[in-house]
Amino acid sequence: MQGEEKKKTSLGLDENVEGFLCYLFGFITGILFLVLEKKSSFVRFHAMQSTITFLGLFVLSLILGMIPIIHLLVYPIWILTLLLWLLLMIKALQGKRYALPVVGKMAEEKGS
Repeated sequence: MQGEEKKKTSLGLDENVEGFLCYLFGFITGILFLVLEKKSSFVRFHAMQSTITFLGLFVLSLILGMIPIIHLLVYPIWILTLLLWLLLMIKALQGKRYALPVVGKMAEEKGS
């Protein structure tokens, strides 16, 4: 985004900063920005992707956590979730509309 004027959102923040914030507390901030942001399709995309991705992973880990033996899978899921969370925040902060394979398409359709 060097040399470009950064676009402002309906909340008055730069799009990339608000996109980053969509991921900060996972699906919680995703839902928050889906409700608050009315103008920026970039932010709404990241908010929807954050909500779908991290709410889905949260529910999956809760379900797996209740099943004996299989609950051991929860630990690797959280490590992968942390790495995914960092990647998505960095891409949003860079101003990129980085779409995850399945979830990104869903976010594109519902978030805009």
